[in-house]
Amino acid sequence: MGKFDEKSFNGQAFGKYVDRIPNTKRNELIKSKAVKGNEAIRSVFSSQTGTGYATIPFYGLLDGVPVNYDGKTDIESTRTETYERGVVVIGRAKAWTEGDFSYDITGGVDFMDNVAEQIAEYWGEIDQATILSILKGIFAMTGKENLEFVNNHTLDISKESIAKSVVGPASLNTAIQKASGDHKHRFSLVIVHSAISTNLENLKLLNYLKYTDKDGIQRDLALGSWNGRLVLIDDGMPTEIKETLYVRCLATDEGALKVATPGTGQGEVAKETVATVISDVKDGEYVQHIQNAVIYTSYILGDGAFDYENIGAKVPAEMARDPKTNGGETTLYSRQRKVFAPYGISYTKKSQASNSPTDEDLENGTNWELVNNGSTSKKKCIAHKTIPIARIISRG
Repeated sequence: MGKFDEKSFNGQAFGKYVDRIPNTKRNELIKSKAVKGNEAIRSVFSSQTGTGYATIPFYGLLDGVPVNYDGKTDIESTRTETYERGVVVIGRAKAWTEGDFSYDITGGVDFMDNVAEQIAEYWGEIDQATILSILKGIFAMTGKENLEFVNNHTLDISKESIAKSVVGPASLNTAIQKASGDHKHRFSLVIVHSAISTNLENLKLLNYLKYTDKDGIQRDLALGSWNGRLVLIDDGMPTEIKETLYVRCLATDEGALKVATPGTGQGEVAKETVATVISDVKDGEYVQHIQNAVIYTSYILGDGAFDYENIGAKVPAEMARDPKTNGGETTLYSRQRKVFAPYGISYTKKSQASNSPTDEDLENGTNWELVNNGSTSKKKCIAHKTIPIARIISRG
């Protein structure tokens, strides 16, 4: 069995070994093409030791109107717009004492192999949480151009009547068409809460992927397929509970209440009460009253939605022995520096206190903007339809 011993521990080798442990979720993100490498990002941070932020070129698509090639007309040349993209390195660190790790002494598993697997799984969860923080941040962007992305890449059915507020057969297709039009084919992956996946199962819309374990038994993965798109199921997805919610509905819908002033009659509700939720509600409309409504956010990613690079830490892992505490204990320190850069969106670093952004920094919409040409007088942003990121907000 390997030793939990700082003297015989090789931090560089252990860090590389952790990286080799398969991470199912990240591997599926990569296989879906939603996450891909970017040599330009790796190059800029590899050549600048300690650098945590960089502005790199982001090249626009070829455009312009062709001339008639008739042997008489001059062929005019145009220049492709070059945009600027801010990219940040996200550094994280964690330490564990030897008692934090569980291992099977009789199972024939090397202890350090077991520790490496546990750490790889831990960082895999952290990486996914980081991506979710970034997604929350980019959908919190403000400003005219940024809101074109936010509004067009959001399908919000949470304010619909009870029957229409849950995801159904058309939800995914509607969301990606709204976001990217004829580019909707680029979307390849959906990340949902288990409550959403359960609803999809009940509607016979979700098929689970299978794997065969070491005993030859076929089992379900926590991965599925919805309308041909890979589905990752994660209860870390954003949820919000609204204690009281009014939604518009038809007079014939179950539980429909007529909005009225003063609204004290049978089957009525006071307009002033509903107006706290629906500001433009009018007398004569019908609403449903929902208590403790849970609002779910599901994210849809397409090819190249995120550029990913593992920049690496100078010392990815090391051990230290404390002879005093608890009669002596050994602590393992683990560090990582990675880039998760959403396509077509720039990190501005407007509200970041340290060299590495916290989850709160990543979730702050002021730190993000659409990639643009950097001009203050003639600012030009990339077309939001080219960004393969969208979301569905629903009540189930």
